[in-house]
Amino acid sequence: MDHKHAPAGSAAERAYALKHALAEKGVIPDGYIEHFTEVMETDFDPANGARVVARAWVDPAYRELLLRDGTAACEQFGYTGVQGEYIVALENTPTLQNVIVCTLCSCTAWPVLGLPPDWYKSFEYRARVVREARTVLREMGLDLPEDVAIRVWDTTAETRYMVLPVRPTGTEGWSEEALAALVTKDVLIGIARPDISGGRA
Repeated sequence: MDHKHAPAGSAAERAYALKHALAEKGVIPDGYIEHFTEVMETDFDPANGARVVARAWVDPAYRELLLRDGTAACEQFGYTGVQGEYIVALENTPTLQNVIVCTLCSCTAWPVLGLPPDWYKSFEYRARVVREARTVLREMGLDLPEDVAIRVWDTTAETRYMVLPVRPTGTEGWSEEALAALVTKDVLIGIARPDISGGRA
């Protein structure tokens, strides 16, 4: 919303006033907010995490690095920066589904997951997924068999997580690009699994 057309006292108007005051005091350099906004809108993208997953699916050495040092593995693609200082990859298996939450706010690994979706920031998700993960996942469209354990990981002040999903059966010989197309933000957070119904090498 343009601040000039924002209702008096609105969040947009207050944000503009704060930005203007900080700029006048020299606290923030010219263009800093605009540059950071552009980075958040263009550079922070779940397609980045999808490329990381696809590489791990086809390259055993890279997969080992990702699981041992997620930050270093993501850095090989240039995916670093704010909220990406310490990334941990959580490996799913046929009998384990990892799920990410931030119970205090909405932290995610921005460089590889992008900005958090609205449902991730909601109090309902943050409060319920740690108590009744299976029910929450079912409500969100992922109905897991009872023999699949669910492990919920609460983001800390330093650590940012991403889920390494199981590579779907039937994708042997697929290109990295085709494999990456199967990995969505929901898959990287752990509330969904890769769907091969519409994909092909």
